[in-house]
Amino acid sequence: MIVSLNNPEEFKQKAIAWAHSFEVCCCLNSNNFTDKYGKFEALIAVGVKDELTANAGNAFEQLEQFRQKHQGWVTGFFGYDLKNEVENLSSANRDGLGFPDVYFFAPEHIIVIKNNKAEIISDDADSLLGDIEQASIPSTDQPVSAYVKTRFSKDEYLQTANQIKQHIARGDIYVTNFCQEFYAENAVINPLSIYNKLNSISPNPFSSYFKLRDKYVVCASPERFMAKRRDKLISQPIKGTAKRSDDPAEDEANKASLKRHTKELQENVMIVDLVRNDLTRSAKPGTVKSEELFGLYSFKHVHQMISTVVCEKDDSISDVEAIKNTFPMGSMTGAPKVSAMQLMEQYERSKRGIYSGAIGYFSPNGDFDFNVVIRSLLYNSTNQYLSFQTGSAITFNADAEQEYEECLLKAKAILEVLGQSSAYSQL
Repeated sequence: MIVSLNNPEEFKQKAIAWAHSFEVCCCLNSNNFTDKYGKFEALIAVGVKDELTANAGNAFEQLEQFRQKHQGWVTGFFGYDLKNEVENLSSANRDGLGFPDVYFFAPEHIIVIKNNKAEIISDDADSLLGDIEQASIPSTDQPVSAYVKTRFSKDEYLQTANQIKQHIARGDIYVTNFCQEFYAENAVINPLSIYNKLNSISPNPFSSYFKLRDKYVVCASPERFMAKRRDKLISQPIKGTAKRSDDPAEDEANKASLKRHTKELQENVMIVDLVRNDLTRSAKPGTVKSEELFGLYSFKHVHQMISTVVCEKDDSISDVEAIKNTFPMGSMTGAPKVSAMQLMEQYERSKRGIYSGAIGYFSPNGDFDFNVVIRSLLYNSTNQYLSFQTGSAITFNADAEQEYEECLLKAKAILEVLGQSSAYSQL
């Protein structure tokens, strides 16, 4: 069933509210960003016909079998700690959330919104449409009970960042993504209300809302991990961040400064080289190329430097293999990749879990698209644990103080949504 929409944004919000009433849903929201590789304004997958829950060990093999069994729409996520399956690594840091490393489901209902129309794919589309139209969009002013703390004090962060720089000076690594956790215990929130508020404050092209029974991902990601369009693989790593300003002249100056910033350019090109290397494992020989280098894109709170690396996929490589060959994404690891991941396991104080992972879909025509789970709030409603992490790239030229400020800049929107803005300047 295809329905014309007089108010696509209202319909989308009602559809997400309706989806939230199910035990499991995945809502992918592009926020009307124009993207040559984007395929819709929103994709909403609801209800479980079949599902896969797996942890690192043989999770990719299980997903391969699940995908062969379900060749229509399949949505789900990859957790960062699948690194332990891809490489000889481990994860021993604390985990207050309990997400699995892999979760995918074949949905009962699919809604695709694009070009002011909604396509409803369901055995009972008429009834479903009525339920959506009757759905209530929750207020974004619902009470929040969450006192946010950090795993690192500022002094501890600066000391650790400088220790990491010593590894770079010795040649152990060239660049790494060092992350810190913000968390709240005994937290009580309405996840959908929080999502709607975060999406209004920080609308980004790879926004998502994922409900897995008592576990929630409220995601405002600006970054694509990897997409497939026919036989073409596309990866768009983000490295390089500058703050926005309400003053137009200052805002343009910040953007221009990012374009010239030696450290930001270095970290971007190092990750581009890493992504090019990762893609060669899935590519037809000679097809890996940088389609765009150092592209500048502006979002509500930050300017970002985004590069685009593409290749033609080798016909002998499956879609799941292509994802495994590049996972975890280079923008969230560092180079050399394995050494950077080992060191971050040593210096970070929290298991990353679904943070630094990916959420997305496989479609019936063989395409897929996955984001990078950053700028995201994670919540386990059973144990009332709330968590979000931020990271920045540490290079030889990195200034630890500036990297700390970048982490706070990336946390700003989520802190605001949680009513912790006053604490922002004190953290």
